[in-house]
Amino acid sequence: MLKKYLTIAGLLTVVSANPAIAACEKYEEVTSAWLPIMQTTAYYVALEEGLFEKACIKVNSNKMQSPNHIIDALVSGRADFGPPGAAAGIAMIAESKFPGTFKVFGLQGGGIKINLINDGLIVQDGSDIKSFADLKGKTIGHVPGIQWRTITKHLVRAAGLDPDKDVKLIDLAVPQQIPAVLGGSVDATLSLEPVGSIAAYTDGVTRAVINPVAQTIADPFYSGAAVLTTKFIAERPETARKIVEIIDEATALAMADFEKYKSIIPKYTAIRDTQLDLLAKPYLRGFKDINETDLNSYQSFVDVFVSEKVLSEPMDVRTKMLSLSDFGGN
Repeated sequence: MLKKYLTIAGLLTVVSANPAIAACEKYEEVTSAWLPIMQTTAYYVALEEGLFEKACIKVNSNKMQSPNHIIDALVSGRADFGPPGAAAGIAMIAESKFPGTFKVFGLQGGGIKINLINDGLIVQDGSDIKSFADLKGKTIGHVPGIQWRTITKHLVRAAGLDPDKDVKLIDLAVPQQIPAVLGGSVDATLSLEPVGSIAAYTDGVTRAVINPVAQTIADPFYSGAAVLTTKFIAERPETARKIVEIIDEATALAMADFEKYKSIIPKYTAIRDTQLDLLAKPYLRGFKDINETDLNSYQSFVDVFVSEKVLSEPMDVRTKMLSLSDFGGN
């Protein structure tokens, strides 16, 4: 009898010390597809703080190597959601081909007025390339895929050059970008953070322009998005709602105390501990934060795909944003 009492008492101690265990008789499994970049910071925070477990969710977390891979996983049903950092533009391209596939519930990027960096033009020290107008006859690398190729072409065109004749564009994986500029295999890169901040402190390379995309397309500029599949929402609305709440909570934590949370970034990205002081804080907008300025910015970005003939007709991003009614409630 005493042995039985001690066993029960021990179990109660374990349960009381772990509220998640006490609250969760079983866990919902949810699959994510994410990119190891700064825009994904809120997802890293959610994982580190155990926010999914507290909501009785087990995440099957799949790291992807390009934005296209994330959207492919979502379209094919191999993932339920793309955390912050999924490609905002590619999601809308996919929507045009497979209408009704996605709902966007967050945006990530940077901007000039808010003094937060999203991207930069990276060149060798001493280069005569000071802006996109100086790229004639040059080679520029960019994040692989249609989103950043389109953005790069648009910036080249806005600078008065023909991106199909005057400049050579190269798909270049994020870890290869600084070495490619250093080695001279490309003359420049249009790079997402943290590449630009690292370049600014790396011998042999420099950041010629900060936030060139915000200068040209929209300020603030959002190249990243958090997305849910409509299949996931329809089949498991309460679980989908929990995902949104978790990412919103993590977004608020990351924005309120980036200095605290940036220490976890090397665990999920190619950033090294010795580079933490170089990291620029991303601009993260959760579901509850998104306002008209954000929507207008996102619309301006999607309009670029129309002007560059990637999308055949205009798309209203407001019809692609998540609303509470999508969960079957108010």
